[in-house]
Amino acid sequence: MSVILVTGGTGLVGKAIQHIIETEPEGSRFGKRPGEKWVFIGSSEADLRNQEQSKKLFEKYKPTHVIHLAALVGGLFINMKKKLDFLRDNILINDNVLHNAHELGCKKVISCLSTCVYPDKVDYPLDETKIHLGLPHESNFGYAHAKRLVDVQNHAYKDQFGDNFTSAIPTNVFGPHDNFDLESAHVLPALMHKCYLAKKNNTPFVVWGSGKPLRQFIYSRDLAKLFIWMLREYDDVEPLILSVGEDEEVSIKQAADAVVKAMGFTGEYRFDTTKADGQFRKPASNKKLLSLIGEFEFTPFDKALEETVQWFQQNYENARIGKSQ
Repeated sequence: MSVILVTGGTGLVGKAIQHIIETEPEGSRFGKRPGEKWVFIGSSEADLRNQEQSKKLFEKYKPTHVIHLAALVGGLFINMKKKLDFLRDNILINDNVLHNAHELGCKKVISCLSTCVYPDKVDYPLDETKIHLGLPHESNFGYAHAKRLVDVQNHAYKDQFGDNFTSAIPTNVFGPHDNFDLESAHVLPALMHKCYLAKKNNTPFVVWGSGKPLRQFIYSRDLAKLFIWMLREYDDVEPLILSVGEDEEVSIKQAADAVVKAMGFTGEYRFDTTKADGQFRKPASNKKLLSLIGEFEFTPFDKALEETVQWFQQNYENARIGKSQ
């Protein structure tokens, strides 16, 4: 019997993994396998910063495998304001998960990192060899250093004990169950929520910045399949970038246009170029992933965005939207 524990199981990626496990045919490439029990836990079940609660959680479920998604996350502003919280909370969470997985003799742990772990000054495209080649961006150094340490810990556990601990580095994830709170949401869910409110209130849809920056977006349900594939087939300690290709970059304007179309928004729509654009592009290479996985079909961006918009409209009242607008 395999018991796969998914920490952060109630968030964007956790919900996507649950969706794939429940909807793909049993025994198929990404479906549930006979003899597998999947457990999705959120912070209400255990505070993973707490050593005792973490230990009790692992003793309760006795996982054989762990997909570790739990983290203290937030947007740019809160990262800048609470650098120590983001550093310390994430170090505690990650240390408790990896330590308990080791103590229980888990066969495998995959932890989720982020492209923000990369150095601020780096040659593009990003790849798996460049994580530690310089300091991360000042704005999120607490979070970035804590996440980098997971890679350090994975190597240390492997070197000292032979543990099969590794990590995944997704690019910009979006999909159902995302955080749509305008105070802290990432760019795509923020655009969806803004457009939804503009349509509802008959006001202009104003996108901050020029719309020119480029991003690689990965649909949460595609990412979920990649995590399941990693769990079953990837046994290297080195991290793996999970992303669409560099040729799949989408401009913020293209993304906003797609949101307008999916929402059926017909009102005034413009860009506020007095607002900052942020980094123009930070492409990541998925060559290593493609060399290992073989056949894999990513959901076209417009289709994935349309599905997410539909989910958001149907679940608006129960979605993470922050203070009601």
